[in-house]
Amino acid sequence: MSTVITEASGNIAILRLNNGVINPISYELAENLSAAVAALKNEADAMLLAGGEKFFCIGLDLPSLLKLSRAEMTDFLYKFHHVTFDIFKISMPAACVLSGHAIAGGNILALACDYRFADCNDKKIGLNEVKLGLPVPYLPDMILRQVVGDREAKEMIYTGEFISFGEANKIGLIDEIYSLQELEDAVIEKIAKVAKLYKPAFLAIKENRIEEICYKYEKNYKLKNEIFLDCWFNKQVRRLLEKAAEKF
Repeated sequence: MSTVITEASGNIAILRLNNGVINPISYELAENLSAAVAALKNEADAMLLAGGEKFFCIGLDLPSLLKLSRAEMTDFLYKFHHVTFDIFKISMPAACVLSGHAIAGGNILALACDYRFADCNDKKIGLNEVKLGLPVPYLPDMILRQVVGDREAKEMIYTGEFISFGEANKIGLIDEIYSLQELEDAVIEKIAKVAKLYKPAFLAIKENRIEEICYKYEKNYKLKNEIFLDCWFNKQVRRLLEKAAEKF
């Protein structure tokens, strides 16, 4: 079974992460998500990204990724960052439904969407990379600063602390909160309204919003990936990552 399931609600494509209870981002999930996003071109008017009720996504699949060589990890990193980039610049409105924790890579996938909606339960979201000896990747770092401002982004990235969905809503990381029972239907209704707008106008507005980030990412991602990889393969960092992998 694919780690990403594509469903439809009218003209809205729903991409649902399907990699177990915690939805870790494995090489396979990154490949499947990339293929699912690419397949949406001219096939839908809007995209909705969803995960599980316990975990939207726990982040990178540490147990499997720690086995990769540097060359293999470079390939994975390219694939993961580029599918995040593809979601960020997709030529349609994109919303993320958070009914479970969105941690590290899960938060990154959520950031790539135009909107983030969550349930009212006490779930967590955040970027804990620094606690594991890793930098927050370049693209989500830039998106986060655009979404919540430098002050709030700095606090999240420097401390690596998780915050509740309620706290995330207060700083603008999450757009709106609903009960779990009404969450997905409410998001479909809201994103359908945006999808009805005159598409050339919407796309021009979206391109204006993402233009600078896209330019910087395309110019610098190779160098930034190497910095991430240098940290990933550092002996001290590996010990932190291996300890974290034990919790999977």
